Amino acid sequence: MKFTASRLSEGNKVFPAQIILEESSVEVKIPGLFSGDSKYLNYEDITAIEIDTPMIGFSTIRLFHNGNKVEVHGFSKSDVKEIRRIIDEARSKRRR
Repeated sequence: MKFTASRLSEGNKVFPAQIILEESSVEVKIPGLFSGDSKYLNYEDITAIEIDTPMIGFSTIRLFHNGNKVEVHGFSKSDVKEIRRIIDEARSKRRR
């Protein structure tokens, strides 16, 4: 399942960020003009998830893994809640 940040949000005008939820991992793509950044996080390596959902504006999701943080901005409130739900379900399945 793929989620794409809004082009109206800060930092996503030309190349919006994407979160792709795969069977065993999360791919976070933050494109840039000359180069981009992609990170693959296995569900079992994700230690915490934080979401900021302001009343007005776009939401931010932070994924913590192995002492590092991946932060992505520009998603709708419903998108970040759905991303969190899917990741939490996948993490709990992997722990069993």
